Parts: sequence; structure tokens; C-alpha cells
Amino acid sequence: MREKPTVLAREIVARSRLFAVEELQLRFSNGVERTYERLASRGSGYGAVMIVAMQDAEHVVLIEEYCAGTDDYQLSLPKGLIEPGEDVLVAADRELKEEAGFGARRLELLTELSLSPGYMSQRIQVVLATDLYEERLPGDEPEPMAVSKVNLRELLTLIQHPQFSEGRALAALYLVRDLLVQRGELTL
Repeated sequence: MREKPTVLAREIVARSRLFAVEELQLRFSNGVERTYERLASRGSGYGAVMIVAMQDAEHVVLIEEYCAGTDDYQLSLPKGLIEPGEDVLVAADRELKEEAGFGARRLELLTELSLSPGYMSQRIQVVLATDLYEERLPGDEPEPMAVSKVNLRELLTLIQHPQFSEGRALAALYLVRDLLVQRGELTL
């Protein structure tokens, strides 16, 4: 196992409402020194949650929301920030109700994903939600989200959809598809 670099200096060089840009001065085990910058979350706890909500044995709930990063409406999975002190599964159920209008009787934490570990410290918890029922909570979105679904057997078609580009969502969908196949709950 490699030895982690030594942090020689650490400084916040910029802040926004959601992020801080941290500059790190590092010395690697071979003596090479470098400066890195990364986005550091300003929150606490687990950070965020993404929900793969099964409407039935093969269909997953998708939401359509405006994404400022791409300046377009995108299809994705329901997701959101975990409130300080909030349990991951409670946050998943709350976000599912706020964004898609469903609650879940069964919630299972599957894994944790990062988006770009070379530049970001943020991680997202992936939760499988099953046994859904209709319930809507008011959320913090500026407009109602459109809700649709995708068949886990049709992920190759979804990848080609011009409004679907989020890598974390795609990874979560493949993870759940393969898990359900392994458990014998889905056949391809």
C-alpha cells in the first residue's frame, strides 16, 4: 500500500454558498511537491443521497429537473442533501417524497459513490427503495419535477437519450440491475 502524501499547507482560497475551494500543498513519498485544488463540501455528515426507486419488479422512477451545470433539463434519479444529523435512509425517503411523490416501505443502503475524486471530496450514498406508495412532501425545488420511469432491461436505450448524462445515476442503475439479477428478482 502506498504512503499518502504529506500535507505541507492547506488553505481555503474561495467560498460559495455550497462549496469551498481548498488548495493543498503536498509532498509525495518520492520528494516531489505539488499544489492541488479541490472542491470541499461545506456541509457535514454523509453529504448526499441518490435513490433507485423501483415502481415494480423492473421499472425505476426517473425525475426531470433543470441542471445549471449543463444548462438543460436532465433525466436522473431522485437525489438530494442529507440534513445535519439525519439518517441516510430517512433522507432517502424524504427526498423521494419531495422529488417524485413516492415514499418507500423498504430502503436499503447499497454503496457510496464519488463523482470526481481527483477534484471533489463529495460522496453520494446510493439507496434502493422498494414497495413504493404515493406521498408527496413539499421540497426546495423551484418548480415541480416531471416523473417518468425506465425499464432496467433498457439501460442501453437510456444511455442514448439526449437528456440523460449523469454518470452516478447510470452507475447506480447498473448496480441495482445486476444486484436484482443476482438475487433472482430480475431476469434479463
